[in-house]
Amino acid sequence: MFYILFLIATATRLMPHPPNLVCVGAIGLFAGCYLRGRTAWLLPIGAMLASDVIGHVLRLPGMGFYNPAVFCMVYAGIAASALIGRGLAKNRTAARIGGAAVASSIVFFLASNLGVWFAGQYPPTVAGLIACYTMAIPFLTNTLIGNLLYSAVLFGTYEFSQSQWPARLTRLVSKQPALQPAFARKS
Repeated sequence: MFYILFLIATATRLMPHPPNLVCVGAIGLFAGCYLRGRTAWLLPIGAMLASDVIGHVLRLPGMGFYNPAVFCMVYAGIAASALIGRGLAKNRTAARIGGAAVASSIVFFLASNLGVWFAGQYPPTVAGLIACYTMAIPFLTNTLIGNLLYSAVLFGTYEFSQSQWPARLTRLVSKQPALQPAFARKS
């Protein structure tokens, strides 16, 4: 499962997509909830790093290595998603998962844009910080959409696969008489 999630997170960053509408934050929530130890935060960080390396080599716009202050804060925001996901481990409801996706999006927004401000892309004043966050609101919208959508898919698929439905479907199918061609039937 670890490797599949890693590939999914990396691929969504490499495929054409609107800015910040990727599943790395949702993968972080999922990993924090279901994986233990360092694996929980290494999964989203590793996927980010792998996609940044590939993006750098392929010269994909918006990917690769950039200002160290921004880079560190982006990665801190992604790592925070795994920490937020830890809070879901004992009680996973749709409302809590949705709330965690929103919280993860906001933490990422605050951290990554603080890095942009630290990097000097806006004046080092309170007005510059406010301008930085204001200009980044469209990115927050995409981050929210991505985290909510991908969290619903990841958690929903996993919870369904763990529920009684797959076993019931298997039993239902196995109770059906096998289909035989008409010439093979004995009357």
